[in-house]
Amino acid sequence: MSAEEAAAAAAALATMKEDAGRSGAEAADHQSVQVHGNMQRVKVYSLTNDGQWDDQGTGHLTIDYIEGSRESALAVVDEVDNDMLLLHRITSDNIYRKQDQTIISWKDPEQALDLLLSFQEAEGCGYIWQNIIYLQQKLQSGDLGYGLKDLPSLELSSLPLLLKTVLEWGTKDGTRVAELISQNQDDFFPKLVDLFRMCEGSRNMDDLHMIFRLVKGIISLNNLAIFHKIFSDDFILDIIQALEYDPEVPNVQSHREFVQNQALNEAIHIGNVSVASKIRQTYIIGYIKDAILLNALDGPTMSSLNSIIEGNKLFVVSVLKDDASFIQDLIARITSSNTSAESKSKLVLFLRELCVLSKILGPQGQSQLSRDLIDEGALNIISDVLQSQDKELFSAGANILVYFVNLHPNLVRTFIANHEENYLEGNSLLEFLVQGMLIDSAEEMLYQSCLEILLGSSDTTTNHQDVVLKVFFDKHIQKLIDVIASSCAPKGIAKSMPGSVGVRTMVELHSAKPETLLKICELLSFCAHHHTNRMKIFFATNAMEKVLTLAHRTEKVLVVAAVQFIRTIIGKNDDFLVDRVIKLNLLKPVIKAFDENGDRDNMLQSVVLELLEYIRKQNIEPLIEYVAESFWGQLVRFERLQSIQAFKLRYLLMSIKSDAPEKIVESAEIKQSTGVAVMRKKADERGADKEQEGYFSKDSDRVDSSTPTMHSQEQSIPARKPVNADEAQVVGNNPDGGTHSPHKKLASPSKKHEKF
Repeated sequence: MSAEEAAAAAAALATMKEDAGRSGAEAADHQSVQVHGNMQRVKVYSLTNDGQWDDQGTGHLTIDYIEGSRESALAVVDEVDNDMLLLHRITSDNIYRKQDQTIISWKDPEQALDLLLSFQEAEGCGYIWQNIIYLQQKLQSGDLGYGLKDLPSLELSSLPLLLKTVLEWGTKDGTRVAELISQNQDDFFPKLVDLFRMCEGSRNMDDLHMIFRLVKGIISLNNLAIFHKIFSDDFILDIIQALEYDPEVPNVQSHREFVQNQALNEAIHIGNVSVASKIRQTYIIGYIKDAILLNALDGPTMSSLNSIIEGNKLFVVSVLKDDASFIQDLIARITSSNTSAESKSKLVLFLRELCVLSKILGPQGQSQLSRDLIDEGALNIISDVLQSQDKELFSAGANILVYFVNLHPNLVRTFIANHEENYLEGNSLLEFLVQGMLIDSAEEMLYQSCLEILLGSSDTTTNHQDVVLKVFFDKHIQKLIDVIASSCAPKGIAKSMPGSVGVRTMVELHSAKPETLLKICELLSFCAHHHTNRMKIFFATNAMEKVLTLAHRTEKVLVVAAVQFIRTIIGKNDDFLVDRVIKLNLLKPVIKAFDENGDRDNMLQSVVLELLEYIRKQNIEPLIEYVAESFWGQLVRFERLQSIQAFKLRYLLMSIKSDAPEKIVESAEIKQSTGVAVMRKKADERGADKEQEGYFSKDSDRVDSSTPTMHSQEQSIPARKPVNADEAQVVGNNPDGGTHSPHKKLASPSKKHEKF
């Protein structure tokens, strides 16, 4: 479409000539589908010669009449500059296609172009699609007349008739009503305002109630041209005041006073008149749809109002992000000693709204705005705001900090590194995030995410990140560990656990919510994975044991988190960590929870089996031996599971390898595989779990004595013997008679456990 054609089309749509439909027959019955008028936010694409869809822009789509004819067209007006993006005449023979709930495409014969509309909402796409089909059916039947010739005059005497006409015809052909209003809107709305003021002055409540219903009916027409008129600075306050006289509400409302105190009370002066106007308009439209007419507007009208609001937000934030003087003035006013506390609060709330609005810009726009704000000193403001006792102000500061951390973590790290030593106890940004995880709030997950971003991974460490890590591990991580310990103390232990292996720290009794404990455990797992060496300092004491007290909780999600924590530690394949796991008997609560879970096929069973699978596949011999010789009495009843079978076989092969040449290992592997197969066959035939247990545990008193047994060589596998003097010494010092891997001396568990 040429520039001249586009201009002509725009003029045609805006004018909507008076005789557009008057020459037709009587109106068709439109009750089944409301044709025309409802705006939908869409992207327009055209197909290029190389087969690519070219983005033509984003705008608001309506079905409107073409000037001087009875034909309807798809019209898209640009959401930013109101230029015409598309004007397509709907014909009876054109083929339209609807795809994926949000796309309508067709070939325009007049422009010889393949066109596509991508809708923001599936509901809007369905609405336009129904109207296209409806209009094509009407075109094919030749039934496209218009019955409404004109509107009654806007005078007090004819107000009842005008209201009746707008309400009745609005349900039949809302676009025709909107067209008649728009054709004379320069005269219609001033008259409406004058009539309202006259009625309000005389306190004529009946007429004021009619004007309320008339204004509500006009808004329900869902017409873009009407919205632009009534929401302009000239009429918007009178319109909202007319909506105070709802006949269904006993008392007159105070909408105008409210919006004047809110929307018109600027936190900071904005010199750009258009931006200031859009901000006021956005607030008032939001107030109308969310408060005054919340239950009175249909879905398409609400969608249209939301589209106007989103367009306004995009315009406002696009202008302000490029206004360096505005950003400087905003930060300067907040930090100025001459600014009152009340004004500072309003400015901080405005800053939060600006950050929230920037999300509509996309990554690049957000990044630019947030960097400019940080460069001007916004983080200093946030540090002060987070000390506020005002909940709304505190929440605003928290939201802004999360916004900055997600977009520019390095800048936040730099700020923390440069200012941490100057903070008093409890005043640092890092401590705020840690404390935020301990508070039951909606932002709990955000604080955890922020900490993980700031701590980063071990392969991306910078000088400033080193400072952040040092502060976190020196000052804060022990607090998180102690919260778990004090919330998960075993029964019979109140505020401390002095008798437990390795536990020396006295902790204040504190009962954190399960959600909080889960987030702490996940953060500790993150630290164990990415910062293992720093965590070893805590693991050398009692940190792992404290965290694993989560396995004693009744909430399965916390038990699973504890298993995943120990899985992360074992996954580091570190000899020191493996030694601590065995020495402190840290898998005891894990295996106990697995045993108590029984045959339930759930997440807990899955994570424990995956842990055992990992130990087996990585062939971590000390852990294989520790698990087999300490917990077989609990695991034997699960031997039908492939993972448990494979784990046992790995232990048996380890035992053989320590006593026999390689050729014996191969023979033993075949023999044990055969033995397991025979046992499984008998178990399947008789359903006898006790027979399995008796086969693999010679001392068990649960074996049925009447059940036939296999050869003694297959029925019992003795514990592995030491192969050298060093290992013999370890075994000799072990009251259990248990053994450990010959390559390393390992402390035995503190209690005697059943072996193979």
